[in-house]
Parts: sequence; C-alpha cells; structure tokens
Amino acid sequence: QVQLVESGGGLVQAGGSLRLSCAASGRTYRMGWFRQAPGKEREFVAAISWSGVAIAYADSVKARFTISRDNAKNTVYLQMNSLKPEDTAVYYCAARKSDSVGKYDYWGQGTQVSVSS
Repeated sequence: QVQLVESGGGLVQAGGSLRLSCAASGRTYRMGWFRQAPGKEREFVAAISWSGVAIAYADSVKARFTISRDNAKNTVYLQMNSLKPEDTAVYYCAARKSDSVGKYDYWGQGTQVSVSS
C-alpha cells in the first residue's frame, strides 16, 4: 500500500503562485492532481507519466500550472501560477500502479488552496 502526502496549500491572492508537493511512500508510476471545489465534483487537473514525457492538463489550467516529478524522491509537484479565485479547492494527489491511463489506485488526503480576489 502506497501512502501519498500532499503539502504546500494555503491562502494566496489572485495572480499569485503556489507549489504543491506530493510525497509517495513507495514507487508509483502515473501520477495526477485532482481538485474539488465546494459543492462541485472532483475534477482532473494534471497528470504525468513515470518518465515525465507524457503530460496532460485540464484546459482550465493549461499555461498556468506545471506538473513535474522527481522519481528519486518519489515526489510529484504542481506549480500553480496566475492563480484565480476559481482555482480555490481541495487539491488531491493520486497515483497508479502502472503507467497507463486509467483509474487511480492511491489517493492523498488533500491540501486546501484558497485564492482571494
């Protein structure tokens, strides 16, 4: 069983930046970030393959967010720039046992990101 621990959330003004980190207790393959705003369903934000070559973003965050990973540290990052109030949500890290696209096997507890206008 792999455990995922997110960190880096907080309160920031619109236009600001935050960097989220997700540390895994073991080796993982495809990893992703999701978010859930109050009253809304959880939505996909970004994903990255083990090699870092295959990356995907939700249209709403393209050109503002960057996902990356350090396999030596079993850690994935989400650099969030030009934050907007609509980015306010609990952000979750997820990981798969394989590098293919599909359902995620492990989830973190989430970290709150709040963007004030």
